[in-house]
Amino acid sequence: MTTLRCRLAAGAIGTAALAFTVSTLAQAPATAGDYPSRVITFVVPYAAGGSSDTRSRQIANKLAIAFGKPVIVENRPGAGGNIGTEYIARAAPDGYVIGLGNFAPLAVNKALFPKLNFDPATDLVPVVMIEKGPLVMSVGRNSPYKTAQELIAAAKAKPDGMSYASGGIGGSHHLAAELFKQNASINMVHVAYKGGAPASTDLIAGTVDVMFEWIFAVMPYVGGSDPKMRPLAITSAQRSPLLKDVPTFAEVGVKGMEISNWFGVVAPKGTPAAIVAKLNEAINKALKEPDIVKSVTSLGDEVVGGSPEQFGAFIKGESARWSALVKTHNIRAE
Repeated sequence: MTTLRCRLAAGAIGTAALAFTVSTLAQAPATAGDYPSRVITFVVPYAAGGSSDTRSRQIANKLAIAFGKPVIVENRPGAGGNIGTEYIARAAPDGYVIGLGNFAPLAVNKALFPKLNFDPATDLVPVVMIEKGPLVMSVGRNSPYKTAQELIAAAKAKPDGMSYASGGIGGSHHLAAELFKQNASINMVHVAYKGGAPASTDLIAGTVDVMFEWIFAVMPYVGGSDPKMRPLAITSAQRSPLLKDVPTFAEVGVKGMEISNWFGVVAPKGTPAAIVAKLNEAINKALKEPDIVKSVTSLGDEVVGGSPEQFGAFIKGESARWSALVKTHNIRAE
């Protein structure tokens, strides 16, 4: 009887051990060798149809081709990008949920929002930077200001008499204008809109005086026989090939105005380094393909690429820069 009990106990232990092993293997993160073995979800923290969504779908398609597995784009918009970015941060760190990380959620929102449910510095790992592009400061076509210097002089002559539009509090449009105010020693009243499109409409109508906007969004309004906006300066280090007659801020005498709107790919903290490296390699290859290069540069942006460490260092620098501005000007999300 004792022998039978021992055998039964040994069998139970063996079965339990086998079950534990199978369960552990099922839950264990994939290694780079077998990754990916199933569908990858690529999260976009913004609504479908925008520039970040378009680029995400292009990258997802390239990854699907490179890996031979489906890569599904999932839009999770809201709260200035926080909802989708938090979803990425809270996902299992196995490489099967990755997503877009950009300017506001990674470098601004921690300082902007009183309570953020994730820390971009510790809950996410950078994979690769995709692109960056300058912003353009423009006025409406009927504006009396023909140059940035004229606008600055007018703002100094009538403090609080000039207004600037933005597509929302804490976005690149908004913070670029705040930095401009600081560096040009002027004051302007902020008028926040729910998106860049209505802000542009009021700029053209003359309801507001000036606006910063991503270069690709400005281009449709500045060309042709009936331009609706007048670009005065650009936030790049050199003039853009798309706007050769528009000076940089350094050229008009305002220093410290090199600003980019940017985005890249991030993954949850704890994602194995080998998987991050595999994703980084595949995306870097995609960024060299002619259709991606053309798609990015045709908008006036720059293809970036590089290592996870380079993207991480860039995010760290951007976070320090914009967090300081947010705190100095006491900017808060509504």
